[in-house]
Amino acid sequence: QVQLVESGGGSVEAGGSLRLSCVKSRTIPEFYSMSWYRQTPGKQRDVIATILSNGTITYEDSVKGRFTISRVNHNMINLQMNSLKPEDTAVYYCHLNVQGTVYWGQGTQVTVSS
Repeated sequence: QVQLVESGGGSVEAGGSLRLSCVKSRTIPEFYSMSWYRQTPGKQRDVIATILSNGTITYEDSVKGRFTISRVNHNMINLQMNSLKPEDTAVYYCHLNVQGTVYWGQGTQVTVSS
């Protein structure tokens, strides 16, 4: 089984930056996608950024130009978050899809104060 561990969450003031990391427990097959999701109380967990094994990257509109997803190596992805806003406050989850098999991290809290 693949395990995902997120790190890098914390509290910052509006306009600040954080970098989240997601580490996989082991190398996975060649074809996969990895994403960052976020969720606030009473709202659905939404995907905000995805990177495919072929390098294709997509972003949700609200984070375009501010967040950057990147592949560090075969076992780690990062989410660089700049110009943070209070509405970015949420629990952020790492997500892995390997040909339909889905894995989730436990989440890391990001809090942005005004």
